[in-house]
Amino acid sequence: MARFLVERFLQAIPLIFGVTIITFFILQMAPGDPLEVMRDPLRTSTATLAKAEKELGFDQPIHIQYLRWLKQLMQGNFGYSYLSGKPVTELLSTRLPSTMVLTCVALIISYVVGMPIGVISAIKRYSLMDRILTTLSFGGISVPDFLLCLAFVYIFSLKLHFFPTSGFGTLGVTLTGVDLWQDRLKYLVLPAVSLSIPAMAGIVRYTRSSMLDVLSEDYVRTARAKGLRESVVIMKHALTNSLLPVITLFGLQFPMLFGGAFVVEYIFDWPGMGTLAVESVTYREYAIVMAINLISAWLVLGGSLVADILYAVFDPRIRLD
Repeated sequence: MARFLVERFLQAIPLIFGVTIITFFILQMAPGDPLEVMRDPLRTSTATLAKAEKELGFDQPIHIQYLRWLKQLMQGNFGYSYLSGKPVTELLSTRLPSTMVLTCVALIISYVVGMPIGVISAIKRYSLMDRILTTLSFGGISVPDFLLCLAFVYIFSLKLHFFPTSGFGTLGVTLTGVDLWQDRLKYLVLPAVSLSIPAMAGIVRYTRSSMLDVLSEDYVRTARAKGLRESVVIMKHALTNSLLPVITLFGLQFPMLFGGAFVVEYIFDWPGMGTLAVESVTYREYAIVMAINLISAWLVLGGSLVADILYAVFDPRIRLD
């Protein structure tokens, strides 16, 4: 296992390096620059802009700017915000926990609900229930995140008044203990469910397809012929052996949910990485955008590593040597 982890870490280094190069040069090719935010003909002189351009290094060639940023990164510094002057690590540390909570809750909901639905759909294949569940799963995959968010706000907030429209907690109220958790949960439900539905629909499709393949195997028919209960056949023999494709999906779902959370957070005004990313792109905060892309790349590689480890856990034939 230790050798496997070391090899995967060494493989990740050039991938991360390539991600930083591509992201940095794409950002530099985008129209506009951070100085546009500072450019005010009535208040900002040309000399002030030229001084700021030199201090920020924008007067240097692109490859020199990249090397300067990479040098800071190697020292554990993501850079500084052009507007606020705060370190990027400080801004991320205040936003990342909120996004991680939202993403983890959405991931749990998608698997806790999606896998049983997929199993039921496979067991009841070609029945009316299977057709309904299949249609709903296709709809969940096809409907964009922002449309789901707006629909949930309209139905559950504006019409039924079950949940608040946006925010992270009730303003102007000091809560502690259980009351605080209940208040946070009330604001978390709609964003988490909106984010989980597309992922849940994909899990339903993968689980159903994998279960159908396994249910036709000889060892499943043998288990039934031995007189085992149907629940034992499904849970112990069929489901256990159909998990590998679902585990593969797990390795990609977390980074996908992390990226999808940006849209959901912006609509629900959730104080996470999503709103920070939108603001950073709007104001050309290159250092923040680079840091967010780097975190996303780490999550992709981490999800792939977790999927490989889970392979060995659920399938003894796989060895991570």
